[in-house]
Amino acid sequence: MRKVIEYRKLLGVDKAVTLNELKSVYRNFMKEYHPDKIQDNEALKLEVEEKSKQIIEAYHFLVSIAPETIEASLEEYNDTTTNSPIADITFTAKRLRIDFQNGSAYEYFSVPENTYIKLVNADSQGRFARRHIYTSFMYRKVSNTSMAL
Repeated sequence: MRKVIEYRKLLGVDKAVTLNELKSVYRNFMKEYHPDKIQDNEALKLEVEEKSKQIIEAYHFLVSIAPETIEASLEEYNDTTTNSPIADITFTAKRLRIDFQNGSAYEYFSVPENTYIKLVNADSQGRFARRHIYTSFMYRKVSNTSMAL
């Protein structure tokens, strides 16, 4: 959740920001911090490049967790979490990444370590995740690659 708060603070938006508002804020920042605007000051250009990378990362992250994005992909999410077996699980600093055999991967935020341990040790990881993870934590889609099964 810290990442979400930092990104919102960087872009100066709150929880209620819509995708259109977020896009507008992003475009305004990119007009101001676009590296091509700096031609004669190399140090400033590097600083602006770094700032623009942070803005781009924040924008894409906030778009991926926006309610409109979640709602638009809910059918696909439900299909994946219901019908595709778990291929891999990764846990780092309260972020749980679940890769599915259909090539999709989702990242869940603020997952307690004990929930992760229970998931790993569950008789049926899919059943445990459906009951305790998929609808309980904020998530975003992080990958959709085709995997050969």
